Amino acid sequence: MKQRLLSTDDTRKIHEAALRILEELGMDVRDKETRADLFNAGCIEADTGYILFPSKIVESALASIPKSFILYDRNGDPKVDVYDTVPHFGPGLNAINILDHRTSEQRECVLQDVHEAAKVCDQLSNIDMASGLGNPCDLEPDEQCMGTIKAIMSETVKPFPFIAHNEVEDVQVWEYIAEVAGGWDSLAEKPFALGLTGPYSPLELGEEACRKLRFTARKHLPVVNYPAMIPGTTGPVTMAGAIAQSAAETLAGYVVHQLAEPGAPVITASSILPMDLRTGVVAYGSPEYHLAGLGQIDYYNDLGVPTWIGAGCSDSHRFDTQAAYEAGASMYTASLANTAFIHNLGFVSGGKSGSLELLVLADEIAGGVKQFMKGITVNDETLGVDVTQRNYINHEFMMDDHTLANMRTAIWDSKMLKRTPLEKWELAGAKSLEKRVREKLDDLLNTPKK
Repeated sequence: MKQRLLSTDDTRKIHEAALRILEELGMDVRDKETRADLFNAGCIEADTGYILFPSKIVESALASIPKSFILYDRNGDPKVDVYDTVPHFGPGLNAINILDHRTSEQRECVLQDVHEAAKVCDQLSNIDMASGLGNPCDLEPDEQCMGTIKAIMSETVKPFPFIAHNEVEDVQVWEYIAEVAGGWDSLAEKPFALGLTGPYSPLELGEEACRKLRFTARKHLPVVNYPAMIPGTTGPVTMAGAIAQSAAETLAGYVVHQLAEPGAPVITASSILPMDLRTGVVAYGSPEYHLAGLGQIDYYNDLGVPTWIGAGCSDSHRFDTQAAYEAGASMYTASLANTAFIHNLGFVSGGKSGSLELLVLADEIAGGVKQFMKGITVNDETLGVDVTQRNYINHEFMMDDHTLANMRTAIWDSKMLKRTPLEKWELAGAKSLEKRVREKLDDLLNTPKK
């Protein structure tokens, strides 16, 4: 089930604008070896020192990107096909802080928080990719990424994304993951990790991004290529302009990636982060965040490249009504984008902090989203004219065999969002949603590892 935000004519105009940016303005490419490869491919240097990308080179890179690939768990079982029609969900990663569910206060993330987040991810049935939510400050900077990955892998076999601090650490992390997988070929055949990198806005491909893109391409490992643009600060404030500039930056990353190894797997993220220019705060809960995501997915879907989109996050600083509203609204909106990956679940404070409580609630919302995305099946069985014929006079629909056969799947049964009568709810303690979430979180954290 898919709903478009942009028409194909709209996405064509965005693509033309992106190509024009690359042809007329170009990209500030900081890596010498990458510059040499681009010149050999037919790119030219502008008076500014930026590299101009002819459209034919961009289109050639787009044509070589694989249209599908599968992310596996460490047992070798498929977990996410990038062209699944039902979305798959994962938390955010590398937040600075954690909203401590025990004290309801924000503090810096430590390694134990990463362990707890991964343990919770392992047990949540609608979470398909694991994450530690935050970046552990009790480790040295050059140990944080490796420490995070080892913590995640000690708690779950689910696949995970990661961000290395630099290209040297990126290689070290991939080497460790490949060793666990049984070698580079085994990892490339059934990848269970996803590296993140990309250009900087405006119009810059740094050494780190270039080298990460080229390394993962040559090893045939999946990577997310995306810039993080803030409209009105690092790009045009208008949504169409922001998408066009972000697209140009992403396309340049594609060229670097595919020149290194044509056919290597790559994903593009939703990366436009609207900021409230009155406060300087990134607005994850804003309608513009959802619009940017949906618009970009329409554009990249029309190009035929795999995507992911952010949702399940909030600008609230607490696990409260605002957090629940913004997470739920964004997840249902993102489900209409026709992408297999929805990430950023559990982020609060505009992505600066992670919340296990919000992640637990987001998992429940994800169950509803998956039911919603099944849509409505129309056939002789579901139309049930014979059911109406049998029961329209005596009103015995409830006891009909058709009802008994379909009742468990016809309506989603939420385990956390209660639909009990008032009296029964009061007799059970009149627990709020927040209390039920915290009780479930405590159970998850106290469950012995299998």
